[in-house]
Amino acid sequence: MFRLRPFAIAAGCVWAAGMVCGCGSSGPSMTTSGPGFSFELASAAVAAFPNEAAAKVGMTVTRMNDTASLSASVSGLPTGATATVNSPGTGTTGSILFASGSAAPGSYSVTVSMTDGTTTATQPLTLTVGVTAVVSSTSAGTWDEAMSTSFQIAEWTNGFFQQYPTATTQLGNLEPQHVRMQILSQAIPETAANTWDFTMADNQVQPILGVGDHSPEFQIATAPAFMYVSGTQEFTDPTFAQFAAYAADLVRYYNTGGFTVNGTLYKSPSPYPITWWGIYNEPNINGVTPEEYVQMYNTLVPAMQAVDPTLKFVAVELSDFGTEEQDFIPTFVQGVTAQVDVLATHFYSTCDQTTTDAEVMATIPTFASGVKYLYSELATNAALKNVPVWILESNVNADYEASNGMSTCNPGQVFVTDTRGSDAFFAGWRTYEYSQLGKAGAHALYQWSFDGDAQYGEFNSSTGQLQLSYWVDYWLSHTFAAATGGTEYSVSNTDSADVEVLAVKETNGQTVVMVSDHGVASPNDDNGAGVPRTVLVDVSALGSFTSAQEVTLDKSTSPTTGPVEQTVSPAGQMQVTLGGYGAAFLVLQ
Repeated sequence: MFRLRPFAIAAGCVWAAGMVCGCGSSGPSMTTSGPGFSFELASAAVAAFPNEAAAKVGMTVTRMNDTASLSASVSGLPTGATATVNSPGTGTTGSILFASGSAAPGSYSVTVSMTDGTTTATQPLTLTVGVTAVVSSTSAGTWDEAMSTSFQIAEWTNGFFQQYPTATTQLGNLEPQHVRMQILSQAIPETAANTWDFTMADNQVQPILGVGDHSPEFQIATAPAFMYVSGTQEFTDPTFAQFAAYAADLVRYYNTGGFTVNGTLYKSPSPYPITWWGIYNEPNINGVTPEEYVQMYNTLVPAMQAVDPTLKFVAVELSDFGTEEQDFIPTFVQGVTAQVDVLATHFYSTCDQTTTDAEVMATIPTFASGVKYLYSELATNAALKNVPVWILESNVNADYEASNGMSTCNPGQVFVTDTRGSDAFFAGWRTYEYSQLGKAGAHALYQWSFDGDAQYGEFNSSTGQLQLSYWVDYWLSHTFAAATGGTEYSVSNTDSADVEVLAVKETNGQTVVMVSDHGVASPNDDNGAGVPRTVLVDVSALGSFTSAQEVTLDKSTSPTTGPVEQTVSPAGQMQVTLGGYGAAFLVLQ
């Protein structure tokens, strides 16, 4: 956790030359013979920050028949740090100025020594070399990245909202944009040619329609099973006309009063239509070539628009790894003729539970590069140059348990739930990802998924409990909710390898500064603790603020109730301390 206030730590003292000090737990006492003195440090810990004035620690001496000149020194300093000592001499006070210099961020145990030339007394001191983050009033661009979440709707998730009726409230409280609904397997409503059953799909679609912005995205993830050659992913109708007719009937059902088959009217009971539609899920790994996808998209979209011309369409939803973007996207961008409102992709850091924390965190800049690549491709087609990029699935690990208990991604390896998708690691990983993707221009970031297990879910569908991942996404959504069209500020950061800082002035006038600690303690860590970081956030260039709120998300955060928002005193420089993987939000008015 962090405190936006100066250190207030009990002072310590040490007697030298025959006296025993009883000053609490501030430091060990020493017993020597002969005349003596004692000295006390003004604090047992001090923080020094790059590019800032040296931090001062005072010393007070008490003499017992000792009139000698006293000299102080400091040992154990990290390489690059300096200590300028003002010794007491024949007086009773002195001081030490600690400067971080070029020392690496972290906490170090140093020793302050005092001697009269015959006797020496020592005191321990914790020196924290911090991080300086200076927020400039210079604009780094417009900020426009929404948060949302996803559902997979199939027989294995059927009945979720019926089992957990409070989940609709918790979903709505996230304030998600266009919740994504992926319809699969037995939930696909056309079970045979001209045979329909929306029961399983609507067990989840209808509750989702009733919350949030009442405007989810319905991903037509796959075609009804009877449209494929048995046992394959090959369509029986290579023109996709049959698939397009199915998609058009889905639009009729949800948007235009329904359709009638064999005397039965099929019509959604919800007053809310579905505006956003995704065309197929991860075609690049589901048997569809780039050329086939272009034909599919150009066939389905006009058929759906003929039913409801107000629809908006999400294209591709790529399974993004390796060179899949380069292999798939250029063909789509050059061949598509139908309306495209969003180009989408999916980002997962790994598909293996044994991938180290360092390897997982290192994927985030690669994600950002992928977003930039997608925009560069969209720019090659004049009709697509203003199309935004959304990430409609994202989590730490894409692996999942096969029916025999083995890993799906790693044959022969027993599947192990990767809790980095929902614990303190996630707090550092997700906030780092959100910042990097938004800076690259992504307009939306979706969690995979809302209902899931300790690897995937914001809401654990096995226990009925919220997880830390819920609160991370909740605060990303709420603190940046008014950021659409806001201004991102430029930030200089002395430890960008471990700390990500995002500062945005929102359209409602408030400024949000997010500090994400994603630093890895050891190269071999797999869900380790992360590295503690103390960050001095300098917002003095933005003028004065009249109020401030702070929220911390880390290993100490309750998954049940979430973090406690605290009112703190606004200042030009505010100190944030994170004990490892996690994030802190400062909301300034």
